[in-house]
Amino acid sequence: MSAAEELLNAHFCFHKVEPVREYRFGAEAAGGPGKGLRDRLARAGLKDWRFDFAFPAQKLAVEVEGGAWAGGRHTTGAGFSEDLKKYDAAMRLGWTVYRCDPGMVRSGRAIETALMLLKLSEGEVHEQA
Repeated sequence: MSAAEELLNAHFCFHKVEPVREYRFGAEAAGGPGKGLRDRLARAGLKDWRFDFAFPAQKLAVEVEGGAWAGGRHTTGAGFSEDLKKYDAAMRLGWTVYRCDPGMVRSGRAIETALMLLKLSEGEVHEQA
């Protein structure tokens, strides 16, 4: 876990919000981890992608995009393209994906937005009930 992810996790804890860390949304969409996962992922056109933070009941994912200033994998052409495929698959499965960077985590902007999105999602659930 990166320093920014650790900090965002601390923010979630402070606000008594408990995300699932490293949530395997691709595996879950393909029937869950276990025997035959690779075949099920291939048939579904998915990979064993993970979210940094996930709220499965609300289908909200929070991704901390690190490495932009350090030349990480996410900044290469292939890495960026793979990330786009991951986010596309997630959105096709009904997920909202909030992306932030370490500066947004440090400033408090990321936790503010994540909490806002959780409240919006909660409101939609209550309105539908």
